[in-house]
Amino acid sequence: MGLVGALGALVALSAFAALENGVKAPDFSAKAALDGKEFTYSLSKELNKGPVVVYFYPSAYTGGCNLQAHTFATKREQFDAAGASIVGVSLDDIGRLKEFSGDPEYCAGKIPVASDTDGSIAKSYGLKVGAANAAAKDTRGVEIKHGFAERTTFIVNKDGTIAATVGGVSPVENVDQALAAVQKLKAK
Repeated sequence: MGLVGALGALVALSAFAALENGVKAPDFSAKAALDGKEFTYSLSKELNKGPVVVYFYPSAYTGGCNLQAHTFATKREQFDAAGASIVGVSLDDIGRLKEFSGDPEYCAGKIPVASDTDGSIAKSYGLKVGAANAAAKDTRGVEIKHGFAERTTFIVNKDGTIAATVGGVSPVENVDQALAAVQKLKAK
């Protein structure tokens, strides 16, 4: 079962059992990268600045995830204008995320990405995490040695509650719906 089959199976697993709107989002701190530099990301610290878009994605350097990261990066100024910050979360290790975060084709140094190597952050948000598949390779031909979290995005209010959840749509639609949600929050 190649990468396409593994990601397809993950999508099939998605019963969209994610956390409901209005509930408190699980706080987390994790190793993260921005523009190739490692740091510790803290959701609670970011929430002090305003709403946060927390987007879970299967793996760096895979087709849909590449497109989603690139779309978030190109629309970053629109999220900033709505007062929201963005963080991507995957089961990738920090070394892989340092490369991905600085890659001009994807995160382009504009989007921090956090490492959830054991899937505990994804699971705390009610997301399914699939097992690693030894045959899975990324778009560079590099073996992917971790499992995959389902692609779901949470818009977390400044008070820490979930304002909106986006899942079951294409990577670009995921970004567009997240942007519409944060713009709606700003208008309130």
